[in-house]
Amino acid sequence: MTTHHAPGPLDAPSRPAPPAHTGPGEPAPVRNLAGPGAPGALYAGPGPSGDTAAGSASGTGDSPAQGSGGPGTAAPPGGDPVKALMHRHRELCARAVDPLEIAAALEAHGMTDRTAAHFRHRDVFSLAEEMYARVPRHSSDRSAPPASAHAVPEPVADAAAAGPSRLLTLVLLPALPGALCAGLLAGLAQAPPGRARTLAVVAGVLAVLSAVQLCLRHGPLRSPRPAGVAVRLATLWLLGYAVLGDGLLDAAVRGGPDRLWPVDTATALGLALAMWPAALCARLFTGGARRRLARSRGLGEFAAATRPLLLASLTCYLAALAGLLALAGAALGAPPALGGAGALGALLLLARLLLVHGHRATPAVALATAAGVELAVLCSVLASRLPGCGFLAVPAETLIEVCGAEAVPTLACAVAAFALLGRAVPALSRASAHTDPGTR
Repeated sequence: MTTHHAPGPLDAPSRPAPPAHTGPGEPAPVRNLAGPGAPGALYAGPGPSGDTAAGSASGTGDSPAQGSGGPGTAAPPGGDPVKALMHRHRELCARAVDPLEIAAALEAHGMTDRTAAHFRHRDVFSLAEEMYARVPRHSSDRSAPPASAHAVPEPVADAAAAGPSRLLTLVLLPALPGALCAGLLAGLAQAPPGRARTLAVVAGVLAVLSAVQLCLRHGPLRSPRPAGVAVRLATLWLLGYAVLGDGLLDAAVRGGPDRLWPVDTATALGLALAMWPAALCARLFTGGARRRLARSRGLGEFAAATRPLLLASLTCYLAALAGLLALAGAALGAPPALGGAGALGALLLLARLLLVHGHRATPAVALATAAGVELAVLCSVLASRLPGCGFLAVPAETLIEVCGAEAVPTLACAVAAFALLGRAVPALSRASAHTDPGTR
């Protein structure tokens, strides 16, 4: 039970109070994990009663959803609103390893700083600190020092990527797709045409795709759950169209294809090389967001600090992608499709960041929409050759005549990327997106 003092702004005692004895079945005494006088200190002034606070929190749209106690579990009577909240979320409090997990879960259930005021707290973080401090724990758990709100939690990726493993997941694996693609293009330049060349192309493409799959299963780009079939198919189509689509569409508009259309090898090499900056930018964003989560004293403060970090990570990746595309074009003597490849790179990185942080539906919709637009344009040009269907190709032919075949993937991927960015900024600025995947 929380001890109420005389009305005052914050509970900041000048001398420590004697510790209260707790039995095996009693909850631990309330303690301020941020230290006396910190912004997250408990409010000691008069506030709403336990029944009023619990009722107001459960009756508003900002309140967290019913906790692990089940929908039919009623809050215990009394004048302690935090105890009532702990009763509804007792399993969450019991399995949490630090207050940040409780804060993130409360936010994911709809708790806001305004709702936390009904529980006599300034923000969700300080409320989570009290809930974590008061949860009954085993004796083995009490022997460990309590987690502090100012202690930087080690990211999940760091725990599995210490020492040589970090070098593998952050440097070697992301560089493997680019190295394999460069080796494939160098070998094809010396190989004579024939069946052996075709088999080498197939084997090389499969090797590059396998290397990309390894990068997505290990390191900063690893998602807690495998991507769905729609995400995989849409991604494969978008990558294939970036390499083969412009030439095929241009040939189809001109009446072909009557022979093998040109392949954009510079774009293929640039995108393969860009796996390394993609992994690095994802690592910088994830690690920086978790450090800001540990230092923040409110949900608004954390969101305001995370949004610029996301935009900066995306900007750094696009700058690196543009440089790699230009380098690949100079090495192969062919100008790459900077607009289409840049828009595709932004779309794929944003989709992957959302997948990494537990969002699956929005990336699938964005990727499928971009792939569907490209497929629809190509099919409309081919279907216009049927009797009486010539009007189907008018929009595509007009766009290609004015801007070139590259305009189709550029517009499709750019619009999808902007829409996904509008979703990613608020979604990745939430504290619940940066906890251990097992706690989401």
